[in-house]
Amino acid sequence: MARIIYVNGRYRPWGEALVHAEDRGFQFGDAIYEVCEVRNGRLIDETRHMERLERSLAELRITAPMARPALARVLRETVRRNRVTFGMVYLQVSRGVRPREFIFSNAGPMTPTIVCLARSMAPANAEAMAEVGIAVRSMPDNRWGRRDIKTVMLLPASLAKEAAKEIGAKEAWFVDEKGFVTEGASSNAWIIDTRGRLITRSVGPEILRGVTRTTLIDVIRQEGLELVERPFTLAEAKAAREAFDTSATSIVMPVVRIDDSPIGNGAPGITTARLRKLFHAVAEVAAA
Repeated sequence: MARIIYVNGRYRPWGEALVHAEDRGFQFGDAIYEVCEVRNGRLIDETRHMERLERSLAELRITAPMARPALARVLRETVRRNRVTFGMVYLQVSRGVRPREFIFSNAGPMTPTIVCLARSMAPANAEAMAEVGIAVRSMPDNRWGRRDIKTVMLLPASLAKEAAKEIGAKEAWFVDEKGFVTEGASSNAWIIDTRGRLITRSVGPEILRGVTRTTLIDVIRQEGLELVERPFTLAEAKAAREAFDTSATSIVMPVVRIDDSPIGNGAPGITTARLRKLFHAVAEVAAA
């Protein structure tokens, strides 16, 4: 659990880290966020995370709370105060506080609310999970149409993960009305077909342009592997040679079962394991 949380310019103990009851992030989900991996006390792919944060803010017309160098200092100080060596740092920006009404522009500019927390995660646990792989449950994609913006409107994802847990799965993959996989509840979805091609859905409003996804594409190109960015069906995924998902907290995580169907031989694949091993050699490692 995070011990110290940054809220609007102050570092507060966990029990005292409060935001206003009429904050629009609380009442409307009118907020965006980023999660960045912390490895050996350093931030992974910080530049890409900050670029995506700025894009999300611009898409929702939320004023940036501070310049990027100032945000960088907040991230590092939050990591330091929570003594996180391996784990994650979470940054959230809402539009701010205003008496509750749908229109947010009536009373002029607003002051954004900014929250930052950091939490330790045991790398051995993630590695143990990657050794055996995870199961995934398919779920109908009932989310809003702008999944390319990283907002806090995560109730459908939360419910999907609960449904996955009910069958012993760790993640849910959303499937659209045409039978194509969009993405995971908190990850991007990938398969490797029988020809060895890595297939993941092309970017657009249907999916989040994952930072880990983007860096993994750098790894794939460096290794000379064939990448295909296109939608794939749930049936294709179940017939794939390998499958995995990517996120800042799971990196490259093998998927060994989708619903009741084992993937390949039901164990993590060779290519997936190789990509996981190579990832941090290519990812940006920011100075502490």
